[in-house]
Amino acid sequence: MAQYNHSAIEKKWKKRWEEHPINVDDGKKPKYYCLDMFPYPSGSGLHVGHWRGYVISDVWSRYQVLKGNYVIHPMGWDAFGLPAENYAIKMGVHPAKSTAENVSNIKRQINEIAAIYDWDREVNTTDPKFYKWTQWIFVQMFKKGLAYEKEFPINWCPSCKTGLANEEVVDGKCERCGTPVTKKNLRQWMLRITKYADRLLNDLDKLDWPEKVKKMQSDWIGKSYGAEVNFKVDGSDDNIVVYTTRPDTLYGATFMVLSPEHELAKKLATDDQREAVEKYIFDSSMKSNVDRMQSKEKTGVFTGSYAINPLNGAKTPIWLSDYVLADYGTGAIMCVPAHDDRDFDFAKKFDLPIVQVIAKDGKEIENMTEAYTDAVGTMINSGDWNGMESAKLKLEAPQMIEEKGYGKKTTNYKLRDWVFSRQRYWGEPIPIVHCPCCGNVAVPEDQLPLELPKVESYQPTGTGESPLAAIDEWVNTTCPVCGGPAKRETNTMPQWAGSSWYFLRYVDPHNDKELVSKEMADKYLPVDMYIGGVEHAVLHLLYSRFYTKFLHDIGVVDFDEPFTKLFNQGMINGSDGQKMSKSKGNVVSPDDLVRDYGCDALRMYELFVGPPELDADWDDRGIEGVSRFLNKFYKLVMDNKDKNVEADRELLRVRANLISDIEQRFNSFSLNTVIAGFMEYNNKLNELSKKNGVDKETLKALLYCLHLLHLI
Repeated sequence: MAQYNHSAIEKKWKKRWEEHPINVDDGKKPKYYCLDMFPYPSGSGLHVGHWRGYVISDVWSRYQVLKGNYVIHPMGWDAFGLPAENYAIKMGVHPAKSTAENVSNIKRQINEIAAIYDWDREVNTTDPKFYKWTQWIFVQMFKKGLAYEKEFPINWCPSCKTGLANEEVVDGKCERCGTPVTKKNLRQWMLRITKYADRLLNDLDKLDWPEKVKKMQSDWIGKSYGAEVNFKVDGSDDNIVVYTTRPDTLYGATFMVLSPEHELAKKLATDDQREAVEKYIFDSSMKSNVDRMQSKEKTGVFTGSYAINPLNGAKTPIWLSDYVLADYGTGAIMCVPAHDDRDFDFAKKFDLPIVQVIAKDGKEIENMTEAYTDAVGTMINSGDWNGMESAKLKLEAPQMIEEKGYGKKTTNYKLRDWVFSRQRYWGEPIPIVHCPCCGNVAVPEDQLPLELPKVESYQPTGTGESPLAAIDEWVNTTCPVCGGPAKRETNTMPQWAGSSWYFLRYVDPHNDKELVSKEMADKYLPVDMYIGGVEHAVLHLLYSRFYTKFLHDIGVVDFDEPFTKLFNQGMINGSDGQKMSKSKGNVVSPDDLVRDYGCDALRMYELFVGPPELDADWDDRGIEGVSRFLNKFYKLVMDNKDKNVEADRELLRVRANLISDIEQRFNSFSLNTVIAGFMEYNNKLNELSKKNGVDKETLKALLYCLHLLHLI
């Protein structure tokens, strides 16, 4: 019996493919751009969960080649930022060295997949030739007023010792390391992504993306309609602006709560409350957002000051509480305890008045024991609004408030401008010079890239300053405008800077004159199929859409959405059902599996393990089963390859059904059933082989086994 020597077979055909590529641009074929989310070059290398996405994208790319397309299928490295730097610190190695070593190792592993990646298009975000254009984009945003500097309380990770964007905080914890996030007042560079909020929201409708991802982005942008209401501080010229989606309940606002970080928080403290207020502000700064939001026991402190309810003139006590966050709305809320659970609990705890203004059937509830949160009812205790239906008033109240001069109708977004600075070393230097005479000045474009200086001490300082601030010879420079003494910006860009546009560079990676030429952009862009994890829904995927829209607006590209179709593969968990991690000891390395079973066996099991969009648990028995199938197929091929069998009616029927069935499964992206289908047809052909043999054309239809098919 013929033995399937996977190692020899795969080695032979990998060499043949290198010498004679199957995916060649002859200038006549239609293009198809299939892209993976490029990896962080982590020190632990790839596990079988990473392989899943790469195998899916390669199989889809090969299918497009078979359909007559020239496929752009590149690979590169998202090598700047926290993941790479944290690994370097852990290993005591400079990030430049550890990153290069990790890239080399992962590239070796990716080559084991036998994917048709075009390595001539390879990019690395740490390459100055690449980040020249990352910096160029920032300069264009600065010129257009989208990049600006601001000092305010930001999300701070005490472990990573850097600021974080809102999108990098998950359940109040650092997205990278899981440490609870606190607040720190720092000077930051911001990107005005909010200017694009409506376009980012509205254009979701034209994307062939999973509905789950579109909903996540829609919810993150969080568009809502309501009113900004001005509450004048009693005895002061100050005003507190409150955004509310329920201006119809304004008569029921019996107190106000401000975030401890609100700009008026300390100023509002009266002499007898000052000590308590300052202590509360300090204590709140030590809490993470997750603690503040999840705390069942509401805390707060009365400032001693009052605001005036503009509708009824009532004096409304002003409190501070850490359940109000500075970066949501205006950092101040009007509290209507009769109709909000959280406000009700707060009012009960601190003995604050509760006034019902919406009543079912117009009947007031005596001795309320819980908030009446139904949005439907008749207005009561609301002056001129009494008797109106609350649902109707909710729509009309913003205009009424604006006409009375108490505020204005407005649209609000949960989306906040992007905190773009990082107080770390391993990132793109921000190309800005601070001049005492000219202010902030962009580094001239002909001086880009502004290269990251080589340093020995790259560890984060934790002071709010980047390690670059200690390099006097790099920091001290001259102003590009007036020629006077100036200082360079010392914060660096976040890890998302390069990944927000890298997909454009792949189609013109060696162009030193333009980010991408119009010829290459028109020929190959945008991306037709983008494959990667759903965890990037409100990070990379949102940022990439923002960058693409901006580059469209300044004429770099002619499209404003980067990825026509998106596919999110599910995770491969450990055999224990938990996410693979070194700490759990459930990581499965592909290296040993390729050695023992071969590349084809691992590729096929990655697809066969379950529907590609769903999570699946690793099972060693699965790859063993696939390996047995490959041996059966190998025997079928070897038994028939020299027979010169003529296809009879039954073979023609099986072949036609095979091609039609498998193509239908491919087109529906049901890749696990593609493998199941091959197994089913392999069994049928084995039965036919026992009769008169199987012809070569029918065997070629079983092309999925990438190496074995070339034996035919």
